[in-house]
Amino acid sequence: MIRLYAILATVVLAIGLGAMWLLTRGGSDDKFAQCRSSQIAGGTAAIGGPFELVNGKGETVTDKDVITEPTLVYFGYTFCPDVCPFDMSRNAEAVDLLAERGKSVTPLFISIDPDRDTPDVVADYAFNLHERMIALTGSPEQVKAASKAYKTYYKAQDKSDEYYLVDHSTFTYLVTPEDGFIEFFDRNATAEQMADRVGCFLDQI
Repeated sequence: MIRLYAILATVVLAIGLGAMWLLTRGGSDDKFAQCRSSQIAGGTAAIGGPFELVNGKGETVTDKDVITEPTLVYFGYTFCPDVCPFDMSRNAEAVDLLAERGKSVTPLFISIDPDRDTPDVVADYAFNLHERMIALTGSPEQVKAASKAYKTYYKAQDKSDEYYLVDHSTFTYLVTPEDGFIEFFDRNATAEQMADRVGCFLDQI
């Protein structure tokens, strides 16, 4: 269950993204303007960027290696009891809906719990969720850098308990190799809504 301060952090992030949208994307030069559902859901160069993580085979990869087509990026952890499984299943469903419409999108999971999420663990997680899913982990430093790039929040609870939970933000990011971060989706978006909005963005590329 997400703690109150995690929710507050998510709200603050959303407000910040809205402010950046007004400053950087509010003009008529936004080729994706017709696809945006609100002023908060705006693309900005301040979100996203380079990262270096580890894949399920134990190989070090960069954002260039894994974001080779439109990608839905989510930061979570495999031990998450409810939020992550729901969000990732929804993302996988959206990917399937888009595939039915002739649009190829990759679901990407980035762990924010590197102590438990080894390469083998994230590989199994991805395999069980979707055939096309990529799951990444890394050192605490690598994970922190990736999270910082995407302005996400996470905080582990008491790790003396082997069943500790990790509070975290729950946005899903739409990223493309050409444009970088384009849009984010909150937990209220359904798979159908995500597919519709992602499709709209992809039609403008």
